[in-house]
Amino acid sequence: MRQAPGFLSPRQRRWAWFGFVLTALQAPVAARLVSDDSWLFSVVVALMVATVILADDAMRRRPADAGPSSFE
Repeated sequence: MRQAPGFLSPRQRRWAWFGFVLTALQAPVAARLVSDDSWLFSVVVALMVATVILADDAMRRRPADAGPSSFE
């Protein structure tokens, strides 16, 4: 059984992981150095990037012969 390709290319996937790690590490540093709550923006961006990576993983794990919707 072949696996379906995801919607991210391998290069885009590497950049997504890099962006996730960078923003996830930047958030606690910003929380320590900045007195306001602007560091929460980094957390939100990291969660959005993580959601994209998880959606790509889910698409890659589906069988290639499964259509766009498996609920039919």
